[in-house]
Parts: sequence; C-alpha cells; structure tokens
Amino acid sequence: MEYMSDMTSDPQAVGKILCCECGVAIEPNSVSMCVSCLRTTVDITEDIPKQATIQFCRGCDRYLKPPSEWVSCVLESRELLGLCLSKLKGLSRVKLIDASFVWTEPHSKRLKVKLTVQAEAMTNLFLEQAFIVEFTIANQMCEDCHRTEAKDYWKCKVQVRQRCQNKKTFYYLEQLILKHKAHENTLSIKPIHEGIDFFYASEAHARKMVDFLQAVLPVKTTSSKKLISHDVHSNTYNYKMTYSVEIVPLSKDSLICLPKKLSHQLAGISQLCLVARVTNAVHLIDPCTAQVAEVSGNVFWRTPFDAIANPKQLVQYTVMECEPIFSQSQAFPGQGPISNKHTLADVWVVRSSELGINNNLIHTKTHLGKILNPGDTVMGYCLADSNVNDPNFDKLKEDKVPDVVLVYKYYGDRTARKHQRAWRLRHLHDDVKSTNTDYGDFLDDLESDPQYRQNVNIYRRKDVLPPVEEGEDEDDERPTISLQEMLEDLVLDDAEMADVGDEDDMDD
Repeated sequence: MEYMSDMTSDPQAVGKILCCECGVAIEPNSVSMCVSCLRTTVDITEDIPKQATIQFCRGCDRYLKPPSEWVSCVLESRELLGLCLSKLKGLSRVKLIDASFVWTEPHSKRLKVKLTVQAEAMTNLFLEQAFIVEFTIANQMCEDCHRTEAKDYWKCKVQVRQRCQNKKTFYYLEQLILKHKAHENTLSIKPIHEGIDFFYASEAHARKMVDFLQAVLPVKTTSSKKLISHDVHSNTYNYKMTYSVEIVPLSKDSLICLPKKLSHQLAGISQLCLVARVTNAVHLIDPCTAQVAEVSGNVFWRTPFDAIANPKQLVQYTVMECEPIFSQSQAFPGQGPISNKHTLADVWVVRSSELGINNNLIHTKTHLGKILNPGDTVMGYCLADSNVNDPNFDKLKEDKVPDVVLVYKYYGDRTARKHQRAWRLRHLHDDVKSTNTDYGDFLDDLESDPQYRQNVNIYRRKDVLPPVEEGEDEDDERPTISLQEMLEDLVLDDAEMADVGDEDDMDD
C-alpha cells in the first residue's frame, strides 16, 4: 500500500508533522496520516467482491458468459481473465492497473486473480492497492448439452449419401471436411449405410455444411422439415430440418458411357471414358485418344449417367509389347484438349492368369504409354467378356468398343505397400474407417496422383522412415509421398496425435 500526493515542492524544504493516529513524523498531507494508518482507515476495494462464481459446463468444456453465451476458454488465458473481470461489478469505480492469475491446482475448482487498482481516497490523494479475488467454478449444464441428454438435441440434420459400389469419392470427401474443418459446429456424427449423418443445433450451421459440400463435389441437394410442436398462443412453430445431399455415383477409375448428345457437347470426346478424378467436377479422360473433359455438377444431374464398370471388376494383364504413338494429332478425332501428362501407345497384353497357357495377344490403345514397358503388370476392364446393361453402351457400334480398357499400372501387392507407407490419414469418426478394398484403392490413388492429394492432410507415421524425395529409390518404381509433403500439414500436438492410432488408420 502506498499513496501519491500532488505536492510538487522540494521535500527538503517542507517541515515534518506528526501522524494524528500514531504520532510518527511524516510529510504533511491533506489527512495528516501516515501510510499505515491510512491503510487501516480507507479501503478503496470495499465495493469490489473478493469472491465470485463462474459457471462451467463439463459436457462441452465451456464457460457461461452472461447473459446466455457459452464460450471456450483455456485455463489462465486472456479470454478467461476477461470473463472473470466481467463478473466483478464494482471494478468500474476504480482504475485497473494490472490483473493476473495466481496458480491453483487444475482440479481444485478454484481460480485466483490478483488485481492492482488505483483510486482517489481523499482530495488530491491517490491510493494503489493489490488484492486477490477467488472464483469458484460451479458446474452447470449448457443448453446444447441439456438437449443432448434429453435425446432432442438436434434441430437440423445433413444426410450425405453416395449410392454406388465404390466409395473412393466418399473417402475423398471425408478428407476435404477434415482439412477445411467443416465439421466444427456439428453436435454429433453418425456413420450409416451408404453415407454419414451430421447433426446441428441450428439451421445456419447445417446450411453452411451444405454450401461447403456443393463447393467441393458435384452433389444434388433436397430439403424437408418436420413439425415438432406449435404454440397457438404465441403462434410459434418448432421444426426439425433435414438436408439430403447425394454425391455423384462415380469414383476415380470408373468406366462410364456418355450419352451421345453429351459427348458432342464435350468437344466430341468418345462415349467410353475413364473417370480421372472427382473434385468439384467430374474429370474424364478418353483412354484411346488421351482427350480430357470436365462435367460440372449441373450438367451431370441434368444428363445423368452411371458407371458401366467399377474398380472391383478390374482384371490383371501383362504387357507383352508397347509402341508409343507420337503423332497424337492423327489419332485424335475430337476437338477438345489433350492431356499432357499421358502418352498414347499401342499395347499388346495377355491375361496374367493365362500367361504361359494361352498366349493370345490382345491389342488396345492406352493413355499409359509413358509408364508402361514390356513385362509390366497393368489393370484393365475386359469389355469383350463383360455383360453391360446400359442403354448408351448398347447403341455403340462394335468397332468403337475396345476389347480391353487399361486403367493403371499395377505396382505390387497392396499388403506390402501398406506396411511401407510412412504416412496416414485421419477420420471423422472411428466407424468411418473401412476394412474393404475401396479404402486401400483410395490410398493407392493418393500416392500415384499428386494433384489428387493437394486437398488432403497427410500425417507422418512415427514407426516408418519416409523417403526424403519422391522416387529416391531407383530400383523401386512404386509411387511414394515424400517427407516434404508430410511436413506441410504436420501436427505438433502430441496429445492430439495420440488420440488416433497409427495402425488403425492404415486398415484396408
């Protein structure tokens, strides 16, 4: 405790007086009292409470900010300090000089704040005083948690569905949601058959998720609402909204047959195309000419088409001979752009299961001429032995249907690639992880396509040493993800990383 006077004269020239309480010689002031006696007489903090209570919800770890707002605050943070100061009513009558936390046990349910204030005690006499205010943390359930416990916690639901045999597009969407943190406002996430449900406390949060889905994937959205209650006196209605979001039933490496009218609109691309990738549009590539095209979501839902073959129907072939076609302009019948990442080639293949038994060579054209060599293994669709039930495919002439459509180069057993991966992915929910081959195919696609994994957060596994640069092992042609790509999205929070097991995320 100390006092400050407005006296500006030289203290050596001023005579001393005796304190009116204790008789100690002091310099003259307006109250003729020493600091010790003034401390016992005047208390500038008497209007400030020394104890207070703040409400804390254990369900969501949030504090109540009057009158009805719940905020998330870390212990000894500036946000929590501001919340504590707002609970002190008499603090506005004094000048706050300093405020800081005094350490307490985290489980003690007590918060101590040391305050230093200044106020005018007497005329032209200012006092500065430090004291401690103790806050008691009282448990109180917030409205959102209360609705959750009452099993009536959500007001709006977003149903995401993809009705197809292959779920690689759905796994890609999951990684987009995690990267952009689009699921922050969800109350709960429930994986179900053919999709996943997101539950929200307000329609605005659900609408934000729907807008995000429409921006990253070609989707079709419908909405509905159900009346829960109606107050006839105040004329208020309580609805539950449901948004149904359907993803295009296509995935990477699916074989599709375009309607003839749509193929003409896409610069004369062949009706038989492969799905190169599915992002905010469906990217197509003609395997016989390397022509590429994009189908937006509006165009797809206006002229829908299905996949005539999916990656589960791929057959393994062995390349016997490969001759690149350098004059692509002569082999290109359409008017659209040609992929610069691919090279056309005449390829003669034989089924790997019939190698050495029946060496009937099958000729086809492929866009994989840059990476194929005699003796390589490649996966493709056998259209000669397939029974395709599609009206667009039935109208094609036989001379325009190749016997084999090659899709990608096969780099070996998936189990061996799984154990050599030095990276992993996260999931929205523990039940979202899949044990079928679709998830393994999705991981292979991320390794082989750098453009496809640009919007995916990739985390390093601590038990596997990653390659420093992509393709550093010259004897191994298998595509890998370099250490530089993992460091871009590296998370340094060990506690958070421990919540997700390294091995569990690599299941396929």
